[in-house]
Amino acid sequence: MTKELIPIETIEQKIFLIRDKKVMFDFHIAQFYNVSTKALKQAIDRNRTRFPEDFLFELTESEWKSLRSQFVTSSVSGGTRYAP
Repeated sequence: MTKELIPIETIEQKIFLIRDKKVMFDFHIAQFYNVSTKALKQAIDRNRTRFPEDFLFELTESEWKSLRSQFVTSSVSGGTRYAP
């Protein structure tokens, strides 16, 4: 089974600057691994000790609203109703 590499340009387009940190949204990472966002979050929760303390954080409501308005449609974000 051959896996295709994701072009660097595609990855770079999914990186955002939030709180002076370069971050990727959970739904984009899930897309890269071809899994659901729910499955990704469950895997992280089950294996929390494998990740550095600063590996993830949740956006505030205002951060999410501000970023969401930059997306053309909510389907770009997987139609999520919750802050990534």
